Amino acid sequence: MKLSAGILPFKQDPDGIKVYLVHMGGPFWKKKKRSWSIVKGEVEEGEDLLQAATREFFEETGQRIDGDFFPLGDVKSSNKRIHAWAVEVEPSTEIRSNTFELEWPPKSGRVMQFPEVDRAAWFGLEEAKEVIVASQIPFLERLAELLRKN
Repeated sequence: MKLSAGILPFKQDPDGIKVYLVHMGGPFWKKKKRSWSIVKGEVEEGEDLLQAATREFFEETGQRIDGDFFPLGDVKSSNKRIHAWAVEVEPSTEIRSNTFELEWPPKSGRVMQFPEVDRAAWFGLEEAKEVIVASQIPFLERLAELLRKN
């Protein structure tokens, strides 16, 4: 099973908790309703999980991230296990993502480049639950629980 690690930035504003999500790039996610995600990516062999998560954040947004990271545990998502951390920071929604190559359209012989993530946005928790990949909803619920306790 593949291993991924990610970061869920959040901020508390007068309207409640807001979370920072990214929209997955490429043609597969273009018209899907649940096409938003925490910023995450694959962990390299022997790599520390939190270091992998912060590296992926930089690769997918072009921004370094730091602060007090709160573990949100892990979830299983299709063929991978995702570990996540929350951090109270306000990264910009203006991003610069790395890219991947994909034959598109399928069987066309044409290879195109797409950004791993094509945009970022802030969402209230309830709205985030409507747009995030379903397997990642527990991260939102764990963040809300963590903030209720503090």
